[in-house]
Amino acid sequence: MTAFDLHVVFDCAEPERVAEFWREALGGYDYPVGVPEGFSSWQEWADAQGIPENQRPTGRTLVDKVRDRPDIFFLKVPEPKAGKNRLHLDIKVAPGLDGDSRREKVEEEGERLIALGATIARRADDPDGFHLVMQDPEGNEFCVA
Repeated sequence: MTAFDLHVVFDCAEPERVAEFWREALGGYDYPVGVPEGFSSWQEWADAQGIPENQRPTGRTLVDKVRDRPDIFFLKVPEPKAGKNRLHLDIKVAPGLDGDSRREKVEEEGERLIALGATIARRADDPDGFHLVMQDPEGNEFCVA
């Protein structure tokens, strides 16, 4: 059987903003090619080059520069998010921890992600342990466990 590459794709209104959130949230991910020296973003670079808005890329890509996790793509789409995700990411920050130690580690990571632009949708205590259901800056749900 053939093994295929796996990429995770987010549809979003603002690919740069959402990609930057996930780059900071996940650690180890970065853009395949860095922003050219002297510019703070690809948008700023494109402005300086005189590239018309309608000819610029409509997405961003993140690649794992540390481990071997899937590439993540952020594609600009015209329609807004319509409902609950049918697929979501789990960020595992407390493997092997339980009880108060787990809760503290998960809450600590939740606070870091809030500072990056995430929101907490709910806190969950279930048989698998405490976790947070969160949303990225465009409302895509993910869990921190």
